[in-house]
Amino acid sequence: MRSILYFFAAVTIVGLAYWAYNENYETQAAIGRVDDLQQQIGTMQENLGVLKAEWAYLNRPDRLRELTDLNFDALRLMPLAPESFGAVEQVAFPSLDVNDVKAPVDVSAADPAQNGGVSP
Repeated sequence: MRSILYFFAAVTIVGLAYWAYNENYETQAAIGRVDDLQQQIGTMQENLGVLKAEWAYLNRPDRLRELTDLNFDALRLMPLAPESFGAVEQVAFPSLDVNDVKAPVDVSAADPAQNGGVSP
């Protein structure tokens, strides 16, 4: 009987050792994937910084002003000035169709919860 118990104990120990061995390698692989992802994130953040710098360089006001001057014939872009904007009174808002109330409506300010759920 003891030999069967020793056999099952040995099989259990070998099984647990195999499981721990596999878990160790899966953990190492996961750590490697995390390192790769962190490196990709760092590279993309650097690229994003470069792209933001390029965008700021391309959107310099003096450069844009020069481009509008060069392409005035095709685009007809004018510089913004206060006279370019209209007043609110000049906007044609659509009219609101409000139905006239034909009969008076009784509105009570009493809380139905205070009257036991019954409205007066």
